[in-house]
Amino acid sequence: MLVGLCQIELFIPESGSLKSKRFVLSSIKQRVHNKFNVSIAEIDGNDKWQKSTLGIALVANERQYIDKVMSQILNMIEQNDQVQVIDRLMEII
Repeated sequence: MLVGLCQIELFIPESGSLKSKRFVLSSIKQRVHNKFNVSIAEIDGNDKWQKSTLGIALVANERQYIDKVMSQILNMIEQNDQVQVIDRLMEII
């Protein structure tokens, strides 16, 4: 059993309040969870209007599958016009 972990730091330039940030993040989290069946949550930046860090976890039995799914998730988030990916970190345990 392998566990893939991904930490994605986001900048949300058009967010003017915590409410608007949560609206954007909620949409991203719901789409990612529904499409890829992974665990996803905001793990840092809870009190900042324009920055957030998302944590994603995926359990699988093949490293290639984890790499493929995490790459697809990153591509999906990067294509979102409302956020900019500042940094990302992926680890497989």
